Amino acid sequence: MSKILLKNAKIVNENSIFESDVLLEGDFIARIDADISDANAKTIDLEGDLLLPGIIDDQVHFREPGLTHKGTIATESRAAIAGGITTFMEQPNTVPQTTTIKKLEEKFAIAAKDSSANYSFLFGGTNDNLEELKRLDRNACSGVKLFLGSSTGNMLVDDEKVLEQIFSNTEMVISVHCEDEGTIKANMAKYKEMYGDNIPIEMHPIIRSAEACYLSSSKAIALAKKTGARLHVFHVSTGIETDLFTNKIPLEEKKITAEVCIHHLWFSDEDYATKGTHIKWNPAVKTKNDREKLWEALLDDRFDVVATDHAPHTLDEKDNPYTSAPSGGPLVQHALLAMLQKHKEGMISLEKMVEKMCHNPAILFDIDRRGFIREGYYADLVQVNQNAKNEVKKANIFYKCGWSPFEGVTFDSEVKRTFVNGLLAYENGMFSAEKNAKRLTFNR
Repeated sequence: MSKILLKNAKIVNENSIFESDVLLEGDFIARIDADISDANAKTIDLEGDLLLPGIIDDQVHFREPGLTHKGTIATESRAAIAGGITTFMEQPNTVPQTTTIKKLEEKFAIAAKDSSANYSFLFGGTNDNLEELKRLDRNACSGVKLFLGSSTGNMLVDDEKVLEQIFSNTEMVISVHCEDEGTIKANMAKYKEMYGDNIPIEMHPIIRSAEACYLSSSKAIALAKKTGARLHVFHVSTGIETDLFTNKIPLEEKKITAEVCIHHLWFSDEDYATKGTHIKWNPAVKTKNDREKLWEALLDDRFDVVATDHAPHTLDEKDNPYTSAPSGGPLVQHALLAMLQKHKEGMISLEKMVEKMCHNPAILFDIDRRGFIREGYYADLVQVNQNAKNEVKKANIFYKCGWSPFEGVTFDSEVKRTFVNGLLAYENGMFSAEKNAKRLTFNR
């Protein structure tokens, strides 16, 4: 069994920062101690660099099957580990959609062969697959995904009776995309009449408005309270929604939780002037005031998780006029670096960042032995050099689509090494030829 000894690490874990050595044995963390020696281990001196638990991203779109010109499980999982993300949960709006158990298992088969990072998938709920959903074992995958507003792939669930039945008939976490379809359609009709297909991108957060988000998320939360369902609201983007969530109880006891995404924490509507459709997401990037409120809710624990909603499209697709440019962008390679930059700016502590990106996703989805640096846990680890200038440019982007909304940004940190189940999977821009990624298991 292979052993790796990490010397002189500055570990960030469970609300503390401390210096230690870490011994990896096979897939697992065997020992954490101030001074470890092992003549049979390969020794790597971290020279005081940060050692974090591997990031767990609860929302990505890796585009396979069916949309593989945008990205694949192979290409995007490599970009993920280059960004310190060792575990991902992929969404069901592929082609075909992941709305049957058979299609779900076909995705797992692709990941077992091609993924560089640990993996699971969300099962898509629709207006007509309730019986299939009832057959799904609660430990089979991460959970259930419902689109309560149309987005890429158009998996809109708009039958209220079906929605209540789904909420009443699964013990799994129900993750939701919340935007009110009626509001969006009315807004779109108004601006299309004014501008045709060349609607200015600055109208995006007005068309997919704060009101549309609030109407949908408040309705989903009311239904969760009525049915007792376990609800997780993806990519909250508005200040007005933040008060729908609580910090009065620990995460383990919450029935209703929330996620905020990197792009909503980084960009604002002022960036549309320079970034255009490259920062067109659903839900839309909104105002500076919204962004400020999102940060407040993240820091005071009304929000539980930071994720990416990584959703690549080609530049040719993104550079279309507003009505035909798709929403979404690639983020997994740069999400951790963006949060580390916000730490350097004094916005968030390292401990809080690790809580939201590593510990809490593991707790929220009941993931087995991941998300923490603990003896006996899987050795998913990230070494970060906090003193390395790192400009994002096409030459160092690993996404299949070949671009990033962060191009031109210079981060002050870099991911030096990423370990996936004890394998040194990524080191200084190079990937291991070997893979050791695993299907997630759950404690439910």
